[in-house]
Amino acid sequence: MKDKLLNVVKNAYAPYSNFGVGCIVVTKDGNEFQGVNVENANGTSICAERNAIDNAVGHGYRKGDFSKIYIMFENGNYGTPCFACRQVIVEFFNEEDEVISVNGNGEEKVYKVKELCPYPFDESDLNA
Repeated sequence: MKDKLLNVVKNAYAPYSNFGVGCIVVTKDGNEFQGVNVENANGTSICAERNAIDNAVGHGYRKGDFSKIYIMFENGNYGTPCFACRQVIVEFFNEEDEVISVNGNGEEKVYKVKELCPYPFDESDLNA
């Protein structure tokens, strides 16, 4: 996955922060969808994780269709999703699904969604 992520992160558009992020989501049927962060001058940027998930949703995938999400920071460090992305991950992934941070050497840190989002706001909160 490292080589795929290295190619994806090159497409990040981060002229203001110079902090590129690449992401690949994997669906249960084995399809992969890529995303990168895309910045703009007024700050209404999109993160790589949401970009990749939105890409998959645009192709018909829905909650429960996902299995893993891989993230790579252009600077080569490990990282985890921001809180806005965590909320979107909670919407589409199951709590046992994996969030995998890959560093520049290809080493992985694996988290379960429930570890990164121990107290999610989800559909059950709306039906109270």
